[in-house]
Amino acid sequence: MSGETDLQSMLSDLKPVLLPDRYVFCTVKDADYGDLAHTQPLASFRETEGLTLVVSEESALREALEFEGTFRCITLQVHSSLEAVGLTAAVADALAKQNICANVIAGYYHDHVFVPSDRADHAVALLQSLNRNV
Repeated sequence: MSGETDLQSMLSDLKPVLLPDRYVFCTVKDADYGDLAHTQPLASFRETEGLTLVVSEESALREALEFEGTFRCITLQVHSSLEAVGLTAAVADALAKQNICANVIAGYYHDHVFVPSDRADHAVALLQSLNRNV
């Protein structure tokens, strides 16, 4: 099933949903995929400096993992193609204009935008307004 590539269509069908948990980004030096699997990472990425994990704040505290700041995840319900052009830029631009950082992770079906926990409700409202302005 291929995803949407037309920017206007994606923006009109964005349907942002705020996940309930608070997430943190951690790095674990000399770790391999599967290490800390019991923390049920939402995402992971291998970097030269270590394995980055996106885990719930609760899991990070339980494992004594270091982190800076907490984030909420906004899932964009539109099924965007991995080859779509402009969606990440449009979302990041709308949030940047309100001084809200956006850490975006693309999944196969949806994009997931991590924003500071204390700005999450405002970020969702901004993204909801994007489809009204198409």
